[in-house]
Amino acid sequence: MKLLTTTTLALTLAGGMAMAAGHAMPMVEASNQDVSNGVVSAEKVMAGENGWLVVHRTDAEMKPGPVVGYAPLRAGENTDVAAILQEEVNSGEMLMLMVHAEQGGMKTGVFEYTLGAKEDGPIKPDGKLVMTVVTAE
Repeated sequence: MKLLTTTTLALTLAGGMAMAAGHAMPMVEASNQDVSNGVVSAEKVMAGENGWLVVHRTDAEMKPGPVVGYAPLRAGENTDVAAILQEEVNSGEMLMLMVHAEQGGMKTGVFEYTLGAKEDGPIKPDGKLVMTVVTAE
């Protein structure tokens, strides 16, 4: 009986942790990095649903600029997410890595966002963008 109770408790706790992980706050974790290989990476991205890690140019004003790369995300925790840059990024330039949704477009699995559009646009929990800024080294 004790084994059954212990097993039930373990399964309940594991299920609760999985549920909590599925509802974790969206976030992007990345560091300044060398992008001379044409790739920018995030160490960890939490996404509430399938979507995109989108790389925008930015500057000291911290406003998202043109998109220079993107990578798909699955719901939950994503690690070592690499986005291939579609244009050259020089050392010292700032990049904003932002979570976008997979919503509103014509095709699922195709990134359709353009600056200011609603298709596959940025998520904004509590009205705030989910992003971090890194500097190319």
